[in-house]
Amino acid sequence: MAFKHLVFSGVQPTGNLHLGNYLGAIKRFVELQQNHDCIYCVVDLHAITTWQDPAELPRAIREVTAAFIAAGIDPKTHIVFNQSQVAEHAELAWVFNCVARMGWLNRMTQFKEKAGKDRENASVGLFAYPSLMAADILVYRATHVPVGDDQKQHLELSRDIAQKFNNDFGESIRSRGFGDAFFPQPEPLIQGPATRVMSLRDGTKKMSKSDPSDQSRINLTDDADTIAHKVRRAKTDPHPLPNELKELDQRPEADNLIGIYAALADTSKADVLKQFGGAQFSAFKNALVELLVAKLAPINAEMRRLADNPAYIDSVLADGAARAQRIASETMKAVKDIVGFVHR
Repeated sequence: MAFKHLVFSGVQPTGNLHLGNYLGAIKRFVELQQNHDCIYCVVDLHAITTWQDPAELPRAIREVTAAFIAAGIDPKTHIVFNQSQVAEHAELAWVFNCVARMGWLNRMTQFKEKAGKDRENASVGLFAYPSLMAADILVYRATHVPVGDDQKQHLELSRDIAQKFNNDFGESIRSRGFGDAFFPQPEPLIQGPATRVMSLRDGTKKMSKSDPSDQSRINLTDDADTIAHKVRRAKTDPHPLPNELKELDQRPEADNLIGIYAALADTSKADVLKQFGGAQFSAFKNALVELLVAKLAPINAEMRRLADNPAYIDSVLADGAARAQRIASETMKAVKDIVGFVHR
């Protein structure tokens, strides 16, 4: 059957949002809403796969929501909500836990990275959360997912789960008029430069909110002086900026800063090098600071304004959750019929 084009994605509320979250996710969310129907989720169920302070989690959920709105996502035209308000996410995740295979989850590299050597003490949720991610997408039968390079493996798992469900329950799906497939095969949307923003202190490591050094990242709540200080202290090499793209291959810090500039300016790395190739880093960093402040200052100001109005943010989440649940409940009703559950 033909599936209606629908975009789904989410952001975890696990601490300060930074430039990598903005360029790798939120900025793309804003662009996609111009030509797609979109559902954007604050994935708080994913957040608790590692322990979160109950006193801090509400603030983090509201901060991500504020960032969505401040960056330009329209919560009236599209759907913005937090995951825990729509129980069908967890309900479908259990069905998918029974469809997915242990071997599939054992191959997930992010679990290995996050659990480290102490895998026996990692939560079951951390191990099984790719099934929940698949449920997040497929409970809306979404067809497209904007993902960074590090999430492509999880999207592939979502496709595997969808295909196995369609195969396992094929006869039941067809008998209920859904054709040969109830769930679509969601496609990745990976666009433009700087899909993976790296640390300002080490160009080989991803920019992360868990990095102990605040100098490694630019937070969306940083003011202009803080941004300038961090960029000017960002690690670089002693050579001028190159003129050719291939020269960036062995210069990770230069590649990262060029990629950030290109993504903020909606241009290519090659065009940035045409403008700044041969220049010293000091001059380029000044230009990068100006661009960062111009792009982030309005978002920062609006996030601060929204933070002072939590009741409004909560109303956006409640409205989005109600609209999301209308879609999700129809999916779950059909899934229960397909699987063979007796339900109201």
